[in-house]
Amino acid sequence: MNHDDYQIKHIDPSLHNADLAPLAPGKRKWGWFEIFNVWSNDIQSLFGYTLAATLFISYGLNGWAVLAGIVVAGFIVMGLVQLTGKPSVKYGIPFPVMARASMGIRGANFPAVVRGIVAIFWYGVQTYFASTAVALLIRTLFGPGSEATLLGLTSVDWVAYVIVCVFQVALFVRGVDWVTRFLNWAGPLVYLVMIAMMIAICYKAGPSLAGALGNIFSGTGSYSGGPIAAFAAVVGTMVAYFAAVVINYGDFARFVKDERQMRIGNFLGLPVSLAIFSLIALVITAGTVVVFGETLTNPTDIVARIDNVGLTLIAAITFFAATVGINLVANFIPPAYDIANLAPARISARTGGFITAAIAFFIGALWVSFISAVGIAAFVDTLGAVLAPLYGIIVADYYLVRRQQLNVQDLFSAEPGSTYYFNAGWNRKAIIAFGISSIFSVASVWTPGLESLSGFAWLLGALFGAVVHYLLMRKQIVPATVAATLTPQG
Repeated sequence: MNHDDYQIKHIDPSLHNADLAPLAPGKRKWGWFEIFNVWSNDIQSLFGYTLAATLFISYGLNGWAVLAGIVVAGFIVMGLVQLTGKPSVKYGIPFPVMARASMGIRGANFPAVVRGIVAIFWYGVQTYFASTAVALLIRTLFGPGSEATLLGLTSVDWVAYVIVCVFQVALFVRGVDWVTRFLNWAGPLVYLVMIAMMIAICYKAGPSLAGALGNIFSGTGSYSGGPIAAFAAVVGTMVAYFAAVVINYGDFARFVKDERQMRIGNFLGLPVSLAIFSLIALVITAGTVVVFGETLTNPTDIVARIDNVGLTLIAAITFFAATVGINLVANFIPPAYDIANLAPARISARTGGFITAAIAFFIGALWVSFISAVGIAAFVDTLGAVLAPLYGIIVADYYLVRRQQLNVQDLFSAEPGSTYYFNAGWNRKAIIAFGISSIFSVASVWTPGLESLSGFAWLLGALFGAVVHYLLMRKQIVPATVAATLTPQG
């Protein structure tokens, strides 16, 4: 990285390394297809499929209402990531550096740690889900193996889990270009496998499939808060599912050539891809009721029951690829940057990645025996509630306080009096805003009497954080005449 590209002349080593430095425009290689595949792999991951399928059968809504709620969530997430992605496309900076503008050059460690913890949890969970596809592959080729379990996992499950852990670290070490190529073939291939699985299920189900679909589309069942609350819960839960990616979207938006490419990729990868994938998931879920006599929401369970070796092998490999791909982009690379941001002079993103993998290994290993007992919806909503205020603070600061202009030099400066130095490097007002907002957003998930707000936790937490931060920072709003001078160079 040539620092002159952004006129960074006085760099504090405690704030800078090659992984955190602004990425020059000439080094940005991603177009709309790469962004599309980021979202496609996220949606197509085994966890994403299970969540989407579960929504169709959990809230008592008719199928069209659930599908509409999922698509609405896609549009909301698209709008949210446009806001966090734009500054990183403009300045080429990752999320931990972007956070310095609102939280302070030292205070940015706080959101980086919070985001890193959340990402590490997601990384461990998604690693487990990816391992189920590998376990299916092993059982198909070599037989079931011993049924004795340790922490809920058989010997085959443990072998598969270790294989996925090692594979992900090896791919990460190869670099972003390798991860990108991995995503670009995995995303389209998963769609082909999903369509093949849908055709196979439809063939086995025959005419009875129409009746099963009719039951889902008729909305049998009930939700305690009524249909409007159920619809809002579907939307809120899907938004919360993407929350871990939304806040640090800049970590990979910085690789995009221009904002237009980002917008196209976001549109095709979110509302469009969500609609198509969810519709396929709906048909397959209905088909499992007819064919197997029970509702199956995990694709590996479905493929295992179809009893077609060829399809099983292909599906296992592609679902593994999709889950691993998004796991690296959304849950491995971000905490690697976040951990590096704690001590850039001593910790590289590569070292941060090794630390991430080590911690996440135990989280994924405990998913079956302990963590999954919390429940998917509550798990997603709680993690989203923690991140939501940070999103609101960072976005409000950039668009309302900074007026979309940053002093890139001062993002890497620890000089007292520099733009983002605040109080010894900490913006206490932003920390206060986070504290107030996060208590509310997390309480909305777990406090008795506030259950009806659980689906709104992420959006309410983000809005609350933005409002409180803006009110506390309104006297520091950058005048337009000053903002005009803070443009990126190069």
